[in-house]
Amino acid sequence: MKIIKNFIYNASYQLFALIVPLATTPYISRVLGSEGVGTNAYTNSIIQYFVLFGSIGISTYGNRQIAYQRNNKVELSQTFWEISILRFFTIGAAYIAFLIYLSFVSRFKIYFIGQSFQIIAAALDISWLFMGLEDFKKTVTRNIIVKLVSVICIFALVKSPSDLSMYILILSLSTLLGNLSLWGYVRHAIIKPNLKRFHILRHLSPSISLFIPQIAIQIYLVLNKTMLGNISGVKAAGCFDNADKIVKIVLTVVTSLGTVMMPRMASVFANKEYKKLEHYLYMSGDFTNFLSVPLAFGLAGIAPRFAPWFMGKEFAITGELISVESIVIFLIAWGTLIGVQYLIPTNQVKKYTWAVSASAVVNLILNVPLIYMYGVVGATIATVVSEITSTGLQLYFIRNQINLKNMFHGFWKYLIAGLLMFVVVRYINNNMRMSIIGLGVQICSGVIIYFGITLLLRAPFVNTITKFVKHEL
Repeated sequence: MKIIKNFIYNASYQLFALIVPLATTPYISRVLGSEGVGTNAYTNSIIQYFVLFGSIGISTYGNRQIAYQRNNKVELSQTFWEISILRFFTIGAAYIAFLIYLSFVSRFKIYFIGQSFQIIAAALDISWLFMGLEDFKKTVTRNIIVKLVSVICIFALVKSPSDLSMYILILSLSTLLGNLSLWGYVRHAIIKPNLKRFHILRHLSPSISLFIPQIAIQIYLVLNKTMLGNISGVKAAGCFDNADKIVKIVLTVVTSLGTVMMPRMASVFANKEYKKLEHYLYMSGDFTNFLSVPLAFGLAGIAPRFAPWFMGKEFAITGELISVESIVIFLIAWGTLIGVQYLIPTNQVKKYTWAVSASAVVNLILNVPLIYMYGVVGATIATVVSEITSTGLQLYFIRNQINLKNMFHGFWKYLIAGLLMFVVVRYINNNMRMSIIGLGVQICSGVIIYFGITLLLRAPFVNTITKFVKHEL
């Protein structure tokens, strides 16, 4: 049952971490307006580049290395300290680069300073240690408390558009305090390192190999907001950010399984249990298909009237953006399944890198003409095409290693159920006044229809869940 428990812990925290800003979105959207929301999104997108280059793929690499060595506490501890110190140096260099950048900036300078605490927070992030150990409970409990405090601070201290600096500072410091809080658990997990055997630089090259796909991923995560801010203005960036935020909240339910399974797959691969590796992958595939399809179609169904009701009329276009972007829910879910659960744990990083790099290039090429022609809708279309590229290439790369029919067994049944659910939910959305009750009716109708049809078609998810329980994974 360990995988199930870790999935619940991780999904709960990741969902909570994203629900916090979502819960404050109706309030913040009305208090700060589209310009304030867009300014936050734009300045944050710039800061994320410094976080990215300072992290150089260390989190993913550290997670995998801890999973490889978790049965040897001496080597595990040595690896932890070496990787942590390497990260201190690389993030330190990134912060110096940020200060140089700041000296050339005249617009939004105060907001950049507030956002910069996220760079410091990245240096203290050791969540990869607990992920590698498959210990998700510690990270969840402490960080939920920090996030709750941040919500209280937002409602207490952010009262007008002039409080944008305070809002940014609250978000940045909550990330910093959340990462700092994890260090209290370190002494229970590791021991002192052997300073004579200290070899920090041995981790640099493999971290950089994982850094390349991280660059590519970050490009199509934040490049849209950066380019929208420069081409169409910060209001467009704000609308895109809110749409993207809601899609990513829904997506978290599915991708949390990849975070949980990655260290387990790495450990199984290190022990050369290849049959078990495939077994886990096929089970994860069915679970991913079962969840991602209804989440994508359900969100697209409720989006048109949900967005202006939830965020305000100023963000009405967000409903259209969510409807278009919702398709990435199952695209990213598949990409996470293949890349994070299979390619990275089995040391096939180059294939993963090629896929996400191609996706980033496609995003970069399409963004400029599509944003100029269609504005924020164009940026959303570019995002979808990028994800199709990434997932399609990953499927192509593993076609001779994995039986794709087994991985997507019964997918057509989920697809039929999802399409029928979408038709009914969208009909209700178009003909029923949006309210809490109306939203509840749409969600409940969608759930009943989807589950009813998948049961009627005898979709394979029932057997998959049964296997999870029986094998106590």
